[in-house]
Amino acid sequence: MALANGRSHSMRSRRKGRELALKLLYGLDVLPRDVDATLKLFWGLTRYPEDVRTFAEQLVRGTLSHREEIDTFIIKHAINWSIDRMAVIDRNILRYAVYELLYEDVIPPKVTINEALDISKKYSTPKSSAFINGILDNIHHCLNEKNAQKG
Repeated sequence: MALANGRSHSMRSRRKGRELALKLLYGLDVLPRDVDATLKLFWGLTRYPEDVRTFAEQLVRGTLSHREEIDTFIIKHAINWSIDRMAVIDRNILRYAVYELLYEDVIPPKVTINEALDISKKYSTPKSSAFINGILDNIHHCLNEKNAQKG
């Protein structure tokens, strides 16, 4: 029972971390500014458990540090969509989810995709989850093919 509760707590912490990362990435996308100053101010105005803060910050910093590569992946798999035409919420859900798919080996891809879809249903339009799912699914299959060719 403790394992289930621990796992459930960890999943809730990661969900909250993803939601906070989305909010931070959205803000930095709309109004670009210093990441360190933004994070310091944000954490100073809010109260979240350390594990939530750590995960959110890891997603924000990782996504921003690999943004060019992540955007290239998104553009390649978002047929007939430029990154600038995407809704800001959708674009940033895709960015942190692609970061997870590319760089967070401990998180199963299906979890990353499902979490992105759930968060898009909460924060974006009803059609956004299908749009996000299509792109993330394409990226996931592409990565699986690359890994199969390597192995």
